[in-house]
Parts: sequence; structure tokens; C-alpha cells
Amino acid sequence: MYKILTLNHIAVEGLRHLPRERYEVASEITHPDAIMLRSYNMHDMDVPDTVAAVGRAGAGTNNIPIEAMSARGVPVFNAPGANANAVKELAIAGMLMGARNLCNAREYVSSLSETGAALNKAVEAGKKQFVGFELPGKTLGVIGLGAIGVEVANAALALRMKVVGFDPAITVRNAWQLSSGVEQEETLDQLFQHADFVTLHVPLIDATKNIVNADRLALMNNGSVLINFARGGVVDDAAALAALDSGKLQAFVTDFPTPELIAHPKVVALPHLGASTSEAEENCAIMVAENLKDYLENGNIRFSVNFPEARLPRLDAWRITVANANVPNMVGQISTDLANAGLNIEDLLNKSVGDFAYTIIDVNAEPTAELLEEIRAIDGVLTLRNLGKPVT
Repeated sequence: MYKILTLNHIAVEGLRHLPRERYEVASEITHPDAIMLRSYNMHDMDVPDTVAAVGRAGAGTNNIPIEAMSARGVPVFNAPGANANAVKELAIAGMLMGARNLCNAREYVSSLSETGAALNKAVEAGKKQFVGFELPGKTLGVIGLGAIGVEVANAALALRMKVVGFDPAITVRNAWQLSSGVEQEETLDQLFQHADFVTLHVPLIDATKNIVNADRLALMNNGSVLINFARGGVVDDAAALAALDSGKLQAFVTDFPTPELIAHPKVVALPHLGASTSEAEENCAIMVAENLKDYLENGNIRFSVNFPEARLPRLDAWRITVANANVPNMVGQISTDLANAGLNIEDLLNKSVGDFAYTIIDVNAEPTAELLEEIRAIDGVLTLRNLGKPVT
């Protein structure tokens, strides 16, 4: 029986992918095998030693202590792309709100107290304040061409916009999904020079902090629109406010309010609505539940932010998995220990990324406790799991 600790409400559709006969899922478990969460801040949490995996039902993982989990050999899973449509729709809505002054126009009408002919006169008089512009022919700059950025770029093309993108680390999978009509910019400065709209779809890391700053905003066309449904911190808010005051920006639509942003009449500040749809919550929960299940039962890794993708079909054999520092001769030492114990390797997969590596090994007989301890004692081994034979 696997025990899963939930730190937030997880959509029921996702939990249904964890069969009750093999999984206990609850918000109060003292010795969990895995943790599922959404926005809960784990940085101040004393994570139990029993935890073998962490699953975030969403894309961002800033609320999870990635380095600490990596050092313990614990993969952290997320759900990239599961909320892509929800964020895409909101990004398109953000462009329309910014271009057509929709929020200010609504506030104007809400303030009217007239009736009858006087109301009609006030409506007609007021609409002149909210003249906007249309999307076709305008240029959208998309920063970050992951699952969300690709969907936003493709949708904007369908609206007859010109689309330019920047992502030096775009994956082959996402490149295949990106329309050929999206032009790739060589630098961020070039993207800002060409853009009437800029939308961000990047994580908050050192390289992306304040990626939108005063110098780059100055390169944009006058009256442009900035959209941030990525993370607070990727935009220098003070620079954005100054650009709004100067007329460089017509609007700033953001999912990350601050008192200063809320107070500005040209800012549309939303309560972190990016992935707040029932469909996105279900998709994220299903995706992370399936990946946690495959890891706990089979040792397979897919969509981990700190360990390499590694999937090996199950044989009728005993399986062990090893997470370790990415150093030379690790597989050789493990293979030697297995051979000395008289075990034959029937299948093996070794993958690495950055400072960490992961190995799945199927052997022809059950490894002894002594052998497992010998492998655990190898310098650089972070964690070893004995998964036994596949469940039938």
C-alpha cells in the first residue's frame, strides 16, 4: 500500500487514477511515500524521510525545495502543458482587455447613475475615452515557447497577428508543435523592438528575474500592451508602471497584483487566474497522479524537473532503481556488485541530466538485503529502491 500526502485540494478526477486497493491518499499522513500539492509552500516544511517523490499539479515548482529534494534523490514531477489551454485563453483575453480598454470601460459604465435618455447620453459621451485598436496586423512577442507559449503563439496567428518568439532552450517536442508562421528572434531586445504586445511564459529563475525591465520596455512601440501570466518577478513592476505613465505602454495585464499595480488605472490585475479552470485542475491532477503512480510502481520518470526522463518497459524480473550523483563509473560499480552476487542484468537504462543521474536495472533473481545495502554504500548513491516484480 502506497501512502500519498496531499498538501492542497487535488481534483477528484486525478485521485481516481490512484486505485484505492493500492493507494492511501489523505491530507494527514505521517510517513508518506509521496506528496501531491498545488500551491502549498514546502520550503519551510520538514519533509519526511519516507518521501520518494513529489508531484506538483501544475507547471511551476517555485514552491518546492528542488535542490533539497535532488540531494535526497527525490524526483519532483510537474504537469507541463496540462494547463496550457487555460493560460492560452487568458493570454488572448489579456490582449483583448488591453487593446480595447475593456476593464476601464466597464468601470465607467458601473459608475453611471443616470437613467433613460440621460444614461444613453452618458454612454455615448463616455465611449470616446476608451477607443482601442484591433489585433490583426499587430505583432505579438512570445517569451518562452514551452507548451503554453506555443499554444499562445499559434492562437495569435489564427487571429491574423504577426508572431515573433524567443526561447533559446525550446525542446524538439515543442518545436514540432509550433507553427511555421512564428518567427524566431535571436535576442530579447529584437523581440521588444518589433512587438506591439509582449506575453511571458517562463519560470521564475535567476536568468528570468526582471527579464522585462526599463531598457527593454523602451524598445517597444508606443501604446503597447504587456501581459504577464507567468510568474511575479519576471517583470520589473516599477519599470512597467513608469512605462504606463509615459505612454510607452497602454496597458499591463498581470496575474500577480501588488498594491502599486492595483492602484494604477492602466493595470488590469487579476487574482492568479492563469490555470484556474476546472478542466486545467483536472488535467494537471490526472497527469501528476499518473506520473507518480508509474514512478512508485515501476521506477519510470517522466516530466520531472530535477531528474532525467527514464522509462523502461517491465519484464518478468526484479527491478531496482538508483538515483545518484552524475559521476564516472557509477553503473560499472553497480554492475560489479550485481555480478559478484550472481545476478544477471536482463535490462538496464541509465540517464543523466546536469549533476544527477538515474538508473533502472532489471535482474533475473531477487536481490538480497545485503546486496542492496552494498549498492547504497557506493559513494554518490542518493537513493535506491527495490521495486520487486511487476504487479499483475
